[in-house]
Amino acid sequence: METEFDVRITANILYDYMLHHTYSSLPGIMGSIVGVLMLILFASNRQPLCLVIGAVILLYLPWTLFIKSRQQALSTPAFRKPLHYRLSDEGIAVSQDDTTEQMGWDGMVKAVSTLHSIVVYTTPVNACIFPKKDLGDSKYKVIEIISAHMPPKKVKIRG
Repeated sequence: METEFDVRITANILYDYMLHHTYSSLPGIMGSIVGVLMLILFASNRQPLCLVIGAVILLYLPWTLFIKSRQQALSTPAFRKPLHYRLSDEGIAVSQDDTTEQMGWDGMVKAVSTLHSIVVYTTPVNACIFPKKDLGDSKYKVIEIISAHMPPKKVKIRG
């Protein structure tokens, strides 16, 4: 079982990944809860400081992630050209120009889907990002290969 495809990592794709990565972690969830609680507190006692703190907490992180995704897309040379991926029984191979890197399935941490991508984490913080728009019809083949080679508890992909 094997499939190959090219992807382009854009600022919007990075932003989608960063939002998912941040808000699916404990600090991201806790920050959102604190921000909402501050807004609820403002609604009950009309303290302007609660409104300001809640708004800053809820708006600061998405805004900084937006800025960071734009900067990273512009400053990372690998994102200027398409990345070629090959998913096979051996793992995931990514290549660009004359460089190829192979990663085995046993080293993959988890696989998830975001609104715009399928993401395979190679470490807790690094990932292969497959934009759904670039996958086209091979999206289901990619999901099938990932699901066949990773334990079900590590795969949280919705088509």
